[in-house]
Amino acid sequence: MSNKNKAMKSILSSTAGVVIVAVILLLVCFIFKNFTWRLDFTEDKLYTLSDATKQTLGKLDKNITIRFYYSKNVSQMPVNLKNYAQKVDDMLREYEIYSNGHLRIEKLNPQPDTDAEDSANLDGVTGQSGDALGLEDNIYLGLAIRCADAAVALPFLSPDRESFLEYDITRAIVSVSNPVKHKIGVMSTLKVFGGVDDPAAMMQGQGGMKPAWFFINELKKEYSVAEVQATSNEIPADIDILLVIHPKDFSDQTLFALDQFLLRGGRLVAFMDPQSVVDLQNQPRNQMQYMPPNASSTLGKLMAAWGVDFQADKVVLDRTCATAIRQRANAAPEQLPNVLSLDAKNLARNEPATAQLSLLIMLNAGAFTGTPAEGLAKSVLLYSSDDSQLVEKYMTERNGTDMLRDFKSDEKAKELAIRLTGNFKTAFPEGKPVPAPKEGEKDSSEPVPEGGWLKASTKPGAVVLFGDVDMLYDAFCVRSSNIFGQTVYQPLNHNISLVQNIVENMAGDSSLFAIRSRGVKQRPFTKVKELELASDSQYRDEIKKFEAEVQNFQRELYDMQQKRNPGEKELLSKEQKEAVAKIRKKEAEARKKLKEVRKNMRKDIESLENNVMFLNIALMPFLVVLGGISLAIVKRMRMSAK
Repeated sequence: MSNKNKAMKSILSSTAGVVIVAVILLLVCFIFKNFTWRLDFTEDKLYTLSDATKQTLGKLDKNITIRFYYSKNVSQMPVNLKNYAQKVDDMLREYEIYSNGHLRIEKLNPQPDTDAEDSANLDGVTGQSGDALGLEDNIYLGLAIRCADAAVALPFLSPDRESFLEYDITRAIVSVSNPVKHKIGVMSTLKVFGGVDDPAAMMQGQGGMKPAWFFINELKKEYSVAEVQATSNEIPADIDILLVIHPKDFSDQTLFALDQFLLRGGRLVAFMDPQSVVDLQNQPRNQMQYMPPNASSTLGKLMAAWGVDFQADKVVLDRTCATAIRQRANAAPEQLPNVLSLDAKNLARNEPATAQLSLLIMLNAGAFTGTPAEGLAKSVLLYSSDDSQLVEKYMTERNGTDMLRDFKSDEKAKELAIRLTGNFKTAFPEGKPVPAPKEGEKDSSEPVPEGGWLKASTKPGAVVLFGDVDMLYDAFCVRSSNIFGQTVYQPLNHNISLVQNIVENMAGDSSLFAIRSRGVKQRPFTKVKELELASDSQYRDEIKKFEAEVQNFQRELYDMQQKRNPGEKELLSKEQKEAVAKIRKKEAEARKKLKEVRKNMRKDIESLENNVMFLNIALMPFLVVLGGISLAIVKRMRMSAK
């Protein structure tokens, strides 16, 4: 009997223990259900909410609802979408935790012919066809963010934009919590809003309507964007910030309108260019034309009044910031010193708009010089390296090898983008300029009465000037792909982020700076590039030396031909043949030296690659084996001592 009692007590004790442990686990799960612990080992903490997002959520004073639409019951759902949906779910939980109760997450599964599907369509989250994957049902993976009457939809969350997920969500939250939008004006001589670049080509069936540039669509998500004609004589009074893109051949009347807009308190951002690639592409090119057509732009008189100058006839070449680009299929990448890859060393780290950025691309950029006028302060936002020079813009028509061969650094960094702040004075002290009458017409214009224009700014203003226009063009800043019939854009660099940062800085809203710049990272092999630059320098010296010898030979040969006696049948005399043999020998020696230079460069690079491979692959196992052997020796010594 006693044995039975002991057995019963043992069973009861075990059962009670299991129940107690289960209750404890349930209590722990209940208490900590809203807590999420994750270890994020990525360099930029891509999977951890940034401080900017936490601050934005902490300042919320309105209730916001986020509806997360996900077709979790669709059969044969791609694994990458399932995993991504889980990551979105995890991130939304963190948003809810840091919102102090002002953010509510609703999860809906839009199945066919359900209220959830109707809700998704009403919220602007449309299902993507699964035909490409052999799925019968549509796929939903999107968000709808709502605050009172304001709503923003993220129709489809593509895994290709995973590193920008936090930015997209936070931007939507900021948009619905602050529905009042600044009005942005865009004035350009290029078709940045889309349209037809060449009507004649379209009539011949060689062209068509082009979409708006990507940065325009991005600005429309946050601001009210209006197009301002490049021939306007007045800037609308409701525009807060004006973007001027490629101010090519602006009339004095248009420059006066910009002048008065700035003086009355408007904020101006201008992109100029000494040789715009986009403009060149849109201009007809005459085969017999030696010089390229004009594709430069500047603000002329306005900049003279501000005390700065933009060299619109010269382009910055930078050997250190040169970009390797494959010009043709199956061809090796070519270093182009007129295509600048700017990293953290070339960006102002003390400026909010550029502090978080790490990679920008500029093409045929120009440089700013001069001392700001009295009352103005200048800040340099972007600058080249010291290993740079200014060349005539037509020199960029050559290939990269030719540009690098004649490269001569002036050892001075160039200012590629600047900001002017302070009290501006008018560039038109005589008042509004009057257009010159056309031939045969009388001048019927009347002078503007004194006091009919502003001569100085009514309050401190700001102007941001960039020396490149092409950095905004889609081909140089984003890559597009088609996902389920929807075009998805992936940033290639931080060019678009820079524009958005500048506009937000001008508008006084910088909460998204730190979030937007995460995700695009350049990690170049700096040591390899240094070896290549050193070898290229030696290679160019050898080429110049060889070319000089060839030119001297050709000159000598010409002189010999001039001295040839009349009636001589042989084309080359004995002396000339000896000279030819001599130069051929020198040519062979020069080519041999060039091969040695290349061989040594490859040898150094291969040695570096082998060292890196050893560190990444063999070093850790070697250390483990070494540690094991050392431990075995120590143990044996201890055993022997006993």
